[in-house]
Amino acid sequence: MNRRNAWTVYTAAQQRAVGKFADDYKSFLDSAKTEREAVETIVNAAEAAGFTDLKTLVGTRRKLKKGDKVYSVWMNKTIVLFKLGSEPFENGINILGAHIDSPRSDVKQNPLYEDNGIAYLDTHYYGGIKKYQYVTLPLAIHGVFVKKDGSIAQLNIGEDEDDPVFFFSDLLIHLAQDQMEKKASKVIEGEALDLVVGSKPFIVESGKATAAQKKTASSKLTTGQQYAVSATERDSAADGKLSGAVKRGILAILKDQYGIEEEDFISAELEIVPAGKARDAGFDRSMILAYGHDDRVCAYPSFRAIAEAGDLKRTGCCILVDKEEIGSVGATGMRSRFFENTLAEVMNLAGQYSELALRRCLADSCMLSSDVNAAFDPQFASAFEKKNASYLGGGVALSKFTGSRGKSGSNDANAEYLAHLRAIFDAEDITYHTAELGKVDIGGGGTIAYILALYGMNVIDSGVPVLNMHAPWEAVSKADVYEAYRAYAAFLKKASLTN
Repeated sequence: MNRRNAWTVYTAAQQRAVGKFADDYKSFLDSAKTEREAVETIVNAAEAAGFTDLKTLVGTRRKLKKGDKVYSVWMNKTIVLFKLGSEPFENGINILGAHIDSPRSDVKQNPLYEDNGIAYLDTHYYGGIKKYQYVTLPLAIHGVFVKKDGSIAQLNIGEDEDDPVFFFSDLLIHLAQDQMEKKASKVIEGEALDLVVGSKPFIVESGKATAAQKKTASSKLTTGQQYAVSATERDSAADGKLSGAVKRGILAILKDQYGIEEEDFISAELEIVPAGKARDAGFDRSMILAYGHDDRVCAYPSFRAIAEAGDLKRTGCCILVDKEEIGSVGATGMRSRFFENTLAEVMNLAGQYSELALRRCLADSCMLSSDVNAAFDPQFASAFEKKNASYLGGGVALSKFTGSRGKSGSNDANAEYLAHLRAIFDAEDITYHTAELGKVDIGGGGTIAYILALYGMNVIDSGVPVLNMHAPWEAVSKADVYEAYRAYAAFLKKASLTN
């Protein structure tokens, strides 16, 4: 079968639309490097587009009607949005689903220590990564400290040009003979991913301190450093003998700038991500190189599709969830009942809820489980089966099944559903192709598709091809991002297959 490249069929006006959408997407990526930031960014955009918080509606008991737009957030990491259509919920709804978490490293709960004059934060990597790819890169810290009184201190350090950055160190090549003999999975061990965060001890007078020097030792520290030095320790500081001085300096900065104590790490969620903005890639600027395409490259077009949807027959829904990279577990993952509970609340406000109606709605719904696929890479061609791989420029990729090897753990979409989607996309002249994730005995991957399929609805994986998937910097084609947006918009408008 022939595959078309989306760039070859665009008019000049369409190419401009592709560029504008890509610029909007890059701005989203820069403001949404964590799931918390993604939710906050989407909420702001949703409210600007006329969506109302479900909690407000439940509190006022305002009835929902056709055309109303509702969103609901759970634990600041998952969001569901609805645009009500004219048909009853019982007939099914059209669902776009994607995830907003990405591979990274998380800071542990007892992380800060000093070793031979260097201060570190101990981390635990999140999701599937090649650990060796993350060393020596400039990294940023994003996240929150939640104090015992419930107040929240937010951190976002390393993104502005004037910010400091952080890094995982690596062994220089001159001393790395033994390291270079290791398997790639062992070159950098997980416990070696300790973030370098400082190396400067307290600055005090060198040599034997006089009484006057001891008396004024604290005045030679910064305002923050004084928080870390008790009165009984000031003599030692003046003598240059204060133990753990680098660590104490870091704690002092955290105290001074954020009001953070060391114990506050216990209730913190800090994520280590590559520092820097999304960038155009290639002389022709046809691609975007950025952190977090997996899976925000599907989440953003999904949100735009529902935010800009016109009149709909079937209610449209967009689910953007956390924890997919570690199995969709926990209260904010797709396996939780948050989506089901939220749908029940929306149906109730529309005057259509019953347990039977909810079950019928879920069973007769259609879903695009929008997750990325591995774009064919000529440099590593042996890992792919060319006829059934996804390609940059090929538009949105439909995967009838994912899973690994013998389709283990996969949702396997019905042929009738694929035919239904082909008819929709062809009618809208959307560029799309079908793809697996690597060769049969090599490939495999998971998405949230199988979880929604448990309700009996029609579900298929669909997403954007990505080069360097799960690396600190991933690459996508601007054309594929735009075609995904067009495909999702057409799906919300036209999908209607029932069981």
